Parts: sequence; structure tokens; C-alpha cells
Amino acid sequence: MPEYLSKRFGGHRIQIYFAALSLILYIFTKLSVDLYSGALFIQESLGWNLYLSVILLIGMTALLTVTGGLVAVIYTDTLQALLMIIGALTLMIISIMEVGGFEEVKRRYMLASPNITSILLTYNISNTDSCNVDPKPDALKMLREPTDEDIPWPGFLLGQTPASVWYWCADQVIVQRVLAAKNIAHAKGSTLMAGFLKLLPMFIIVVPGMISRILFADDIACINPEHCFQVCGSRAGCSNIAYPRLVMKLVPVGLRGLMMAVMIAALMSDLDSIFNSASTIFTLDVYKLIRKSATSRELMIVGRVFVAFMVVISIAWVPIIVEMQGGQMYLYIQEVADYLTPPVAALFLMGIFWKRCNEQGAFYGGMAGFVLGAVRLILAFIYRAPECNQPDTRPSFIKNIHYMYVATALFWITGIVTFVVSLLTPPPTKEQVRTTTFWAVKNRNVKETAAKGELYKVQEKSILKCNENANHIIPNGKSEENIKNIKPEDINLLVTCRDDSNPVISLSHSEVETPVDCYSNGQAALMGEKKHEEETDDRERHLKFIDWFCGFKSKNMNKRAVREIEEETVCLQMLEETPKVKLLLNTGLVCVCSLGIFMFVYFSL
Repeated sequence: MPEYLSKRFGGHRIQIYFAALSLILYIFTKLSVDLYSGALFIQESLGWNLYLSVILLIGMTALLTVTGGLVAVIYTDTLQALLMIIGALTLMIISIMEVGGFEEVKRRYMLASPNITSILLTYNISNTDSCNVDPKPDALKMLREPTDEDIPWPGFLLGQTPASVWYWCADQVIVQRVLAAKNIAHAKGSTLMAGFLKLLPMFIIVVPGMISRILFADDIACINPEHCFQVCGSRAGCSNIAYPRLVMKLVPVGLRGLMMAVMIAALMSDLDSIFNSASTIFTLDVYKLIRKSATSRELMIVGRVFVAFMVVISIAWVPIIVEMQGGQMYLYIQEVADYLTPPVAALFLMGIFWKRCNEQGAFYGGMAGFVLGAVRLILAFIYRAPECNQPDTRPSFIKNIHYMYVATALFWITGIVTFVVSLLTPPPTKEQVRTTTFWAVKNRNVKETAAKGELYKVQEKSILKCNENANHIIPNGKSEENIKNIKPEDINLLVTCRDDSNPVISLSHSEVETPVDCYSNGQAALMGEKKHEEETDDRERHLKFIDWFCGFKSKNMNKRAVREIEEETVCLQMLEETPKVKLLLNTGLVCVCSLGIFMFVYFSL
């Protein structure tokens, strides 16, 4: 995604901004939350220490990610998704049967209040009337009044939508799977499948959570900070233990192990995706700009080290998560995302749908939104919500303005600044908008024909250039006299090299079988001289083991690179769809959107 921004707007400022923002979001909304939730489940089921559980979870996920890469992530995620759906559906059925049906869930949830007298006797604590322990009157409504402190419907529609645009359309963790698709039809089909699966959380996550409140109200609805801390280790609330508590108390012993595997699989699935995406973004969009001559092996090592650094920061952030948003992790995730991601949604939408949007407008608009959102986020961390038995002395603009309304303001401020600055500065070049906007899709057939004709011109031009410059090439930086004196046994390999603006690229012995020097003339070039000193067998074995363990495979740099026009032709072919496939995909799109809207309306009435 940072690479797209660089191609669309030019330069590297926006690319670096988006890469840095993505890494910040990974640390504060993904890694730390996943580590905490996974450790919480392990702690709830096995009784282990929270941070010991975090280390165990990291170890298992790192072993999978480091040794496999994106391929292993995709295959394991597919298997884990199947396990998660089966396990969650099983738990939903068992829990609904336990309370007597879905209608009984709705009736009993409104009566699910803790037994205060029993709690006071059991835990030997003092009672307080300032903590509300009863379900809210509108608890069964999804979208609520504009002034609601949980989900105000205007804020949700106008503010949460931009944050969702970032998560589902611009987040590398999600998008990298679509980018790995065979063609556009596969990408659309897999997205629709994910859309249909996304309808399930209402039934396999929310409903079991409600049932957990019904069955274990004395624990889930803790009555004051002292009670909450004794139950789950957090003074802010114990909502986070609702699902694991239901699994451990309601599911039979044999099935309990499967459910535990499902929960760990879900977290590992998320963590390995984050590790892979963070490594990719940092190495290609940040480190590669700083050190342009970095080898593939160096990038691999830097990526692994950076992931380790992110993990350390995330673990240190876990105590903050425990006390944020009344102990509800999901609300914490949404709040942080709503302060930082709306500018990203504005930039992508304007970059795709408005050709006049340029680099200056996008950069200053994005920075304006980011600075305002970051200030609001810092203030939210400084002025945290007090405990339920304490008065709320926070400033009114922190206490009374919902974060979804802040997200709405950030989105429109970013859009307005981007619009004004873009109009006051030169427009983008034709090359920047030729293939990077929504409107370019309509002209892809014309471009493909033009590309084929241009391809022949480029090939003819390259041949002429090769013939003209054949006598001027001095391979390996040697003089003509040295070239004449080279013996045949000193030459390892001759290869046709690719056209490249950089005529000499030196590669180490560890990257290819023979060192390669590439030239822009298309002629056979000297590959290098024989290595006089061989490495020891032990060292070679160790290096091979490290390469295998880290999933590093040396690419044959001798292969002729595909020209940019050829790559564009291949991409255009990937965008082709048959009428039947397009009709099927569009029908699926209408169905999933209609179902989503229906569920929002039905559960909000």
C-alpha cells in the first residue's frame, strides 16, 4: 500500500508517512491487543502468569512466521479459519441451548445483574452505589441515540466508516492476501467470501458473550474496582474474560481442548499476519530507502530484528490496554484507530477517485489529520476515564465528545486540506494517474494495445543500442588489456543481462552461485572469476540451515527481468473477467451488502 501511494503521488514523503503510521497502528492496536487477549485466554484456562503466556504465544507464532513467510501464513490461516468457524459455531449452539433459545437470551440478558450480597460476603469488599452493574435499557440495540456513550448512530456511520475503510481496504495485513490472488476474479471472490463470513461474528461472538454475562454475571459484571481486580486482574472491568470463561465453564472436557486450540489458532493467525506485514513494510518502504544497496539477506535479517523490536514495545504496552476503555479491548482498538486512520481513508479515496489530487495536497492533508488525531490520542491517554466509583474530572472536550465524532471531523478536515492544497499547486503528471485511479480501469483495453506496440519499439531500440555500444563495454570494471589476458578457465559463466539504469550490480557469493555483473547492452557479460578460497563445510552447513530456517531462497539474478511494459500487459490480462463471472460476482456483492444493511437495521430497531 505505501508503494501504491508512491506511484500515485510521486516522491517518498507519503510512502514513509503511511508506512510509519501502519507500524504505529500495528503496535498499539494489533500486536499488543493480540498478545494480551491470547495471554488472557491462556491465563484463564491454565492459570499461568500473564506475561509467561505472552512469551509462549510469541514463541509459537514466531516459529511459524520466521520459518514459513507469507505462504505459510496463508495456508495456516486457511486451516485455522475452518477450525475457528467450526469451534465458534459449536460453542454458540451449546450456549444457546443452555439458556433455552435466542429469545430467552434477549429476555434473560436484561435481567443479568450480579448478586451484590453474595459478592460482598465472598470477596470481603465494601459496596459502592456509584458503579452501574445492570444492563443498559438499550443494550440490545446496535445503533443508538446520537448522544450515546457507546455507539451513537451518526458517529458510527460517519466516523467509524473511514476507520473501516483503512482496515479493510488499506491495511497491509488484509490487502496482502488480495494482492496474492491469481487474478481480479479470484480477488473479488475471496473478498465476497470474507464478507459473508463477516456476518457470523454477531452470532458466534456477540451472542456467546451475552450468554456469558447471563451465566456468570457475578464475575463478568463486577461491582467495583476491587472486585474486578480480584476476578480478572483489571480494575477497569472484566468484560474481556467473558468468552474464555464461557469456554472453560460450559464446554465439555474433550471439546474444551478443541476450543482452546481454536482460540490460540485465531490469535496466531492474526499475529503471524502482523509479523509478516510489518516486516514487509519496514524493509521495503523504510529501510530500503535508507540503504538502497541492501541485499535480500540483509533485508530478511533487518525484518526479523524489527519484528522483535515491535514485540518488545507491544509487551510493554499491555498494562495500558488493561485499564483503557473500561477494560473492553474492542472499544480500545476502535478508539485508537478512529484517531489515526481517517486521514488514510481520505487520502486513498481522493487519490483513487479524483485525478487532480496531487502529492502536495495529499501530504499536507494527511499530516494535518495525523497531527490533530495524534494530539487527541495523547490527551486520551493522559486523561483516562476514572474508575466507576470516582468522579469524572476530565475536560469536557475529552469527556463529552465521542471518538467516532472526532474521526468524522478528522476525515473531513483531511479531505478539505487536501482539496484546497491540490487546487493551489500543480496537477499530477499523466503518468501518475494513468494506471492508479478508478477511471483508468475503463481504458485498459486501449492501453493494452498501445503497450504491445510500444513493446516492439522498445525491443527494436534495445537491439540497435546493443549493436552501437557493443565495442564500448568493459565488464567487471576491467581495462581492455586485462580482458584480453583473461584465461578461459577463469571464466565461470556467460549470461545475457537485462537492461538496467545501473550498469554494474555486484552480488555476493552467498546470494547467487556465481557473482554477476549486469550491463545495459544486452550482450554476454563476464560473470566473475573463480573463487580461490572455498568456505569450510561446517560453515556452509550452518548457513544453509539458517537460510532454510528463515525461509530465505536465493533468487537467480541471471534471469532476464521483465520490462515495465510487459509487466503492465500481464497486469491488464489479470483484470479481465468473463461476463458470467462478472455477473456472479456482482450478484454476490449485492447479496452481502443487502444482508449487512438488513442486520444493522434489524438489530437497531
